[in-house]
Amino acid sequence: MMEEKKAVVLLSGGLDSTTLLAMARQEGFVLYGLTFRYGQRHLHELEAARRVADYFQVREHRVVDIDLRAFGGSALTADIEVPKGKGTAGSAEIPVTYVPARNTIFLSYALAWAEVLGCGDIFIGVNAVDYSGYPDCRPEFVAAFEKLANLAVKAAVEGKITVSIRAPLMFLSKGEIIRAGLKLGVDYGLTHTCYDPVPGGLACGRCDSCLLRKKGFDEAGLTDPIAYAPLPGT
Repeated sequence: MMEEKKAVVLLSGGLDSTTLLAMARQEGFVLYGLTFRYGQRHLHELEAARRVADYFQVREHRVVDIDLRAFGGSALTADIEVPKGKGTAGSAEIPVTYVPARNTIFLSYALAWAEVLGCGDIFIGVNAVDYSGYPDCRPEFVAAFEKLANLAVKAAVEGKITVSIRAPLMFLSKGEIIRAGLKLGVDYGLTHTCYDPVPGGLACGRCDSCLLRKKGFDEAGLTDPIAYAPLPGT
């Protein structure tokens, strides 16, 4: 009997991680979704992650609690205003929506679960093309964490697994990510991307994350299936 392939997939409920889940499924992996309630500004993305996990019938979906508000330092985990109306993609300045060490922390949790599951494949939806300039989304970071991971866990040291940090979205534009997802059956109407939704949960349409999402659908020549809040003055 062939041993099943397992993968831990970091799942935020957003556009990128949902596409990532579809790609992992396409490769034949049994999916283990990992989502974090880390003290972010809202829980709409957690609801989206659950919808996406159900849609793709993941084997197991874990929602783990981490309190990054204990440290703050980000507009997503402290009382700092989320910038609106001006995209930061391509800027040399790292925006205030960067959460200190977030992907390092998330990957560490994913690594722990992967070791328990006996699998080495961990998928993360980082991107270095249409992104906000976060340092933990760069290929250098992914390569460095993979090296660390293979030195850090018992199963790798004993030769039972080889840890591979899979980042298939790394060099794709947002439009290319959307087109790839649609080919794999992704329903982007299930996803939530906005950093700072209005009361009721509608995407603001003006934060960096919304602007990148809109840019992607424009590039793909498609209509975004989610609703946005009316822009101020309209």
